Amino acid sequence: MTLAQDERAALVDTLRSVGPDAPTLCEGWTTRDLVAHLVVRERRPDTGPGIMIKQFAGHTERVRADAAAGSWQVLLDQLASGPPTFSPFKLVDRWANLAEMFVHHEDVLRGGTPRDAPWTPRPLSADMQEALLTPAKSMAKLTLKGSPASVTLTTTDGRELVTSGSGKPVVVTGTAGELVLFAFGRAPLDVTYEGDGDSVSAVMSAKRGF
Repeated sequence: MTLAQDERAALVDTLRSVGPDAPTLCEGWTTRDLVAHLVVRERRPDTGPGIMIKQFAGHTERVRADAAAGSWQVLLDQLASGPPTFSPFKLVDRWANLAEMFVHHEDVLRGGTPRDAPWTPRPLSADMQEALLTPAKSMAKLTLKGSPASVTLTTTDGRELVTSGSGKPVVVTGTAGELVLFAFGRAPLDVTYEGDGDSVSAVMSAKRGF
């Protein structure tokens, strides 16, 4: 079992426990909507462009909505089984799906919690935290380049991962898992901010992710 497969199994267990109508951090999506997104992402390659490109988003959403209207149990079974043989994700599952499964698992676990609420993260293995450093860096380079400050992500053990954006310096410190979620624009979070007060406020309120 890879870390991505372990996280997929943990996500499915959580989904089975909360059911299809639980809130998530993905605005407007219940757990049913979220699972449909994950299943379609792996089983309908034609919907891939719509995740990133607005002109194709309508097609992607129609396919996802159709999937969401189906059986909850079938959706869970499809998610649990992983990418099918024909899926491009089959060969790159361990790399392409680690952050995907982790972030969406947290979307379920933290769903319905106010963005500014305190949050205690679930324990993650040292291997998982180490593996999440790579997506934390790569995603931050994309999502923070338009930041209203020069944001540096630093781990709780003092490792500086990446600096992106322009303006006054702001340092965001947390575990690798929390920094991944920060880069994806999720909240609530267990991170600390250092810097000019106005710059910190601007970074906290800025939109990140896709």
